[in-house]
Parts: sequence; structure tokens; C-alpha cells
Amino acid sequence: MTPTWLDTPLAASRFAARVLDALQPLALLAARVHVGLAFFRSGLTKLQDWDTTLALFQDEYKVPLLSPKLAAWTGTGGELVLPVLLVLGLFGRFGALGLSVVNVVAVLSLEDIPEPALQQHVFWGCLLAAVVLWGPGKLSLDAWWWPRVAGRAR
Repeated sequence: MTPTWLDTPLAASRFAARVLDALQPLALLAARVHVGLAFFRSGLTKLQDWDTTLALFQDEYKVPLLSPKLAAWTGTGGELVLPVLLVLGLFGRFGALGLSVVNVVAVLSLEDIPEPALQQHVFWGCLLAAVVLWGPGKLSLDAWWWPRVAGRAR
């Protein structure tokens, strides 16, 4: 039995938890859209001037283990495909994991990254980690599609 003086704080805590739980799908959607748009726009920028993109991968971005041309193709492809999966929440954890790799490689490939840019990548990494850990949320195609697929398999 809890002491009477704890009834009000406990009730307030339970109410706050219910409100925050109700906001979780919106927060995950906002995180997915924020990160997805940033990477998708980056991929579109690379496509707009492919010669410059190749030059950047040759001279500026030192991607480990890949040739500059292969790094340009895979990086740009990842920045165009994975954000779509992430925003839609279709294979959302896969999209978040894939963009996490792109994010880490982007940081590692620059010899001198300005502190604000590094902090932006850390922020994106934290948002992507949330999607990886908790999934894309109720406002996703995964939440709609997977239960139907699982029901069909029975």
C-alpha cells in the first residue's frame, strides 16, 4: 500500500506516461522524416552534378575500402533508396541501419569535419538509433503490413 501523500504524484506520473506514450508514434515519424529528407536531398544534390560528385569522392571524401567511383555510386544510391524506406516505415529498421552506415562513413570519410557538421551527424545517428531500437512506430507501413503477412503465414 502506498502512502496517501504519494497518490497525487503517482497519478500525475501515470498520466504523463500515457501522454508521452501516445506521442511516441508522432515522434518516431518526425525523426524518420527529418533524417530521411536530409539524406534524400543530399542524394539528389549528388545526382544534379555527377562530375562534381565523382571529383568530391576522388579528392575530398576518403571512403575506406572502396574506390572513389564505387563509393560515389553506393553512397548516392544509399542516400536515395534508404530514406524512402525510412520515411515510409517500410523495412524501417533496415532503412535506419543502412542510413546509420552511410552516416558513419560520411563522418569517417572527411579528414576535417567542422564541429557543427559533426554534431548534426551525431544527432542524425541518435534519431536513427531510436528507429533501430524501437522500430518505425505505429505510423508506418511496417505496422500495417507485417501483421497481415504474419496472419497469412498461419
